[in-house]
Amino acid sequence: MSVSACSSQSAPRATPTSSSTPTATASESATPTATPSTPPSVNALARFYGQHLSWQSCGDGFSCSSLVVPVDYAHPNAGTMKVAVIRERSTGSHRGSLIVNPGGPGASGVSFVRDAAFAFDTLNDHLDIVGFDPRGVGGSRPIRCMSSPALDRYFHTDPEPRTPATRAALIAASRQFADACWKRNGSYLAHVGTIDAARDMDVLRAALGDKKLTYYGASYGTYLGAKYAQLFPTRIRAMVLDGAVNPAANTIDSDVGQSKGFETNLDDFVDWCVRQGNCPLGSTHAAALQGLDRLEAKVRAHPEQVGSRSLGPGEFFTGLASGFYSTSEWPGLRSALAAAQRGSGGGMLGFADELTERHKDGSYTNLMESNVAINCVDRESPTSINGFDAAAKRAQQASAHFGIDILYSSLPCAFWHVPPVEHAHPATAPGAPPILVVGTTHDPATPYVDAQALAAQLGAAGRLVTLSGDGHTAYLRDDACIEGILNPYLASARVPRGSPRCR
Repeated sequence: MSVSACSSQSAPRATPTSSSTPTATASESATPTATPSTPPSVNALARFYGQHLSWQSCGDGFSCSSLVVPVDYAHPNAGTMKVAVIRERSTGSHRGSLIVNPGGPGASGVSFVRDAAFAFDTLNDHLDIVGFDPRGVGGSRPIRCMSSPALDRYFHTDPEPRTPATRAALIAASRQFADACWKRNGSYLAHVGTIDAARDMDVLRAALGDKKLTYYGASYGTYLGAKYAQLFPTRIRAMVLDGAVNPAANTIDSDVGQSKGFETNLDDFVDWCVRQGNCPLGSTHAAALQGLDRLEAKVRAHPEQVGSRSLGPGEFFTGLASGFYSTSEWPGLRSALAAAQRGSGGGMLGFADELTERHKDGSYTNLMESNVAINCVDRESPTSINGFDAAAKRAQQASAHFGIDILYSSLPCAFWHVPPVEHAHPATAPGAPPILVVGTTHDPATPYVDAQALAAQLGAAGRLVTLSGDGHTAYLRDDACIEGILNPYLASARVPRGSPRCR
């Protein structure tokens, strides 16, 4: 199970102020300028750029629409698909749109906007808040691979093979997942990559009537933003990339780097737990880590029954990782670990279900299926189990508790039926305005070094903003210092001096 770059599933809190984005009609933005990164059939895209969205009320003050885009940008006349879009209209004088993406890959931008309306009250005075489900996600021709019971079995698989039997089970589960995705989706799998989602976002910008893009991307949304900057650097007005993914890292490098981030957060969580007193894992840092290891071994040997399900090593690992996305989750995680020690695994199972977006009725959103599908075509991975095995020692050295688990979570990519559409490479955006890259020093899912790397890759356009602390992303946590930097930038493209740091 991949946890790569998933955003926190808690409701975001963001209050950037109004923007002065100049507007333009769709026809004025109809024909994109050809660049080395865009497909050759520029004129054939004019009908997509010239479309006008038909908005319908979809409850609670929101309007919804569908954006028509080509399935294959290299062959735009070969077929189309619809991208789900939602907006909250500005309440005052309209100055443009803010397009947002919550991460994943696989998280729904439509749900993000609908669930986070309270966070945009101030911003909404002058800006439409717009979210969309990237292709393959949610309401945009979603990737579905398995039934819900089959996904339960997949997530229950031991992600750290220690015996021939568990190794064989992991390989079989990964191959079955890849085969099931191919059987249900076929060649469409080749067209759900982030590079095409970035092209969709530019069509959306034009259909909204915005001459230039104002964008906030969290977690994987930073990768989407970086790909947009790679394709359309001069069409950016303001862009915040919060919790950055490093576009230059291949699958193995990304997994190893992420495992270091989670290991750092584990150490911080353990220190916090010990400081609280009566830490259920142990009274010192070393003792608590040993207590965690004993608990994991216990769950591996004897999965804990929770109704018709059980907490096994797969759900235990996922639940532990889920608890590190926000420090506000730490008290609940501590309680869940204490309960698991007593043989009650429901709390840890709940944390796992939060990350995989499993509903109480047993159904899943398509977050995790699209997560794997998009990751497997976005960058290169080993094409055999031997390639993953060769990286296992490196992963183990990087992170004793998460390295192996995160590494093998990408194993379905070894059996993927379509090759990656891009290879990992640094992001460059010649001619782009300043882009703010935000990193949290102890971010588990998108380590701070990735924000440093992305800001450096963007060259003159990259401006690094730092938040010292734990947790995933910076802007959606009511931090006055971060908001004091990002809000004026989103409102008036006012770029902060130097590389500001918040504590």
